[in-house]
Amino acid sequence: MEKRLLIVIPAYNEAENIERVVDHLIANYPQYDYVIINDGSRDRTETICREKGYRYINMPINVGLTDGVQTGMMYAYENQYDYALQFDGDGQHDPLYIGDMLRAMDACDICVASRFVGQKKPKGMRMLGSNIIQFTLKLTTGKTIKDPTSGMRMFNRVTMRAMAENADYGPEPDTLAHLIRSGAVVKEVPVQMHERVAGESYLSFSRSIRYMTHMCFSILFIQWCRKKVDLKRGDAK
Repeated sequence: MEKRLLIVIPAYNEAENIERVVDHLIANYPQYDYVIINDGSRDRTETICREKGYRYINMPINVGLTDGVQTGMMYAYENQYDYALQFDGDGQHDPLYIGDMLRAMDACDICVASRFVGQKKPKGMRMLGSNIIQFTLKLTTGKTIKDPTSGMRMFNRVTMRAMAENADYGPEPDTLAHLIRSGAVVKEVPVQMHERVAGESYLSFSRSIRYMTHMCFSILFIQWCRKKVDLKRGDAK
């Protein structure tokens, strides 16, 4: 029996991108289901979703990426999907690599789409932050994740449920660290990602610094104070 995949697309003020992203999925990858999590957008994102007949869940206020992704994981788990893929609504992620990620899921619990498998990271402050987060992950888990900040990640039912049931589990490197310490197997597959076509990323230079600092502190200290999550195997409920 073919495995069922749900593509979870968190979207906040993505009116300039969401139509192109979803229409491309529908036209070229109809074998995959999707759901848009409209996170209280203030632009026309919800209007576009409604007028185009997209499958979407509307959050009445902006609750943030963590709650948005968790809502998608809950939806995927409750609707009996085998896998859930976190997929950005800004056009940076390429569905071309979904097949590779699905094949990798035969031997792991989480698959990360990685820009840096088999190639060196470019130099720069943002990559410095990625390198520091990679180092803290290696230090605390023994696992090397070359692209820890990648926003394109696939989860099986075990880790999907963990994401859905733990309120403080976000789609971030510190959650990866905690899941690895709880026994989750993580693999990376090489991908190329696109530049954002329209709109602006919320990650300014100052926010990038704050993000890196928060992630490192959480991985190094907070995660060690948390009880390991129970990753029950063979759960197909």
